[in-house]
Amino acid sequence: MYETLGVTREDHLTWLTLNRPAALNALSRRMVDELRDFFWNLADDRVSRVVVVRGAGRAFCAGLDLKEAASAGPAGARSEAKPSEVMNSGEGVGGGSVPAFLRSQRHISELVMLMRRAPQPIIAAVHGAAAGGGFAIALASDVRVAGQSARMNAAFIRLGVSGCDIGVSYFLPRVVGASVASELLLTGDFIDAARAERTGLVSRVVPDDQLEDCARTLAQSMLRNSPLALRLTKECLKHSIDAGSLEQVIAMEDRNQALAGSTRDFREGVAAFLQKRPASFEDA
Repeated sequence: MYETLGVTREDHLTWLTLNRPAALNALSRRMVDELRDFFWNLADDRVSRVVVVRGAGRAFCAGLDLKEAASAGPAGARSEAKPSEVMNSGEGVGGGSVPAFLRSQRHISELVMLMRRAPQPIIAAVHGAAAGGGFAIALASDVRVAGQSARMNAAFIRLGVSGCDIGVSYFLPRVVGASVASELLLTGDFIDAARAERTGLVSRVVPDDQLEDCARTLAQSMLRNSPLALRLTKECLKHSIDAGSLEQVIAMEDRNQALAGSTRDFREGVAAFLQKRPASFEDA
């Protein structure tokens, strides 16, 4: 049971809803803790085979909850001072000792590492603002689909810190290329849904009221495949991005095919193809 997240299961599809709509689903300390818990536990979740991440209300995620962060002292404790006084004092956001700030930074940046380590494909269904940390969560997903209202940016540089944060400088150039990534990171400007589709940042754009159906259809297309094949494909894609040579990728692909080809699901997949019927996979 989570306070800031909604988790809904439709058979092997799990919907993860960022659920702080009044705050545009901004990342509070509680939400970060709960997201870490959710993604950590996916490794042992054999029911969930595909995950869709979405936001409740008018936005996907507006990034770090700056109001909450500004009212925290340098050690993370609540401060009695007004947020504006805390900000001006150098405490709260960016304040306190370097080790304390680094620990806080790593606590949130590990989210995207947990998402990449999760064996399940993750689909981000983005509408409204996906800014800062929300943009990072979308980028760390395996597939992004967008509603027409979607607007995404790496907001970090607009706050006086580096535009490279929470894995964005790793994912973004690999998705859209160096020039577009540099533009977005150095300016902090928003990219709208239409341009996001043109640059390959999102797979498709649909009217907002069709976004849920779009994500569900995409997830169901994945779910018709063998669970092991899904896990191995995500793993291979993840490592292939950084592989040092074609030989390394081929070795990984061969290993995966040898593993999957020895399963009952492979025999079922071949039989279903020859018999022109849907396959019935059992993760075996």
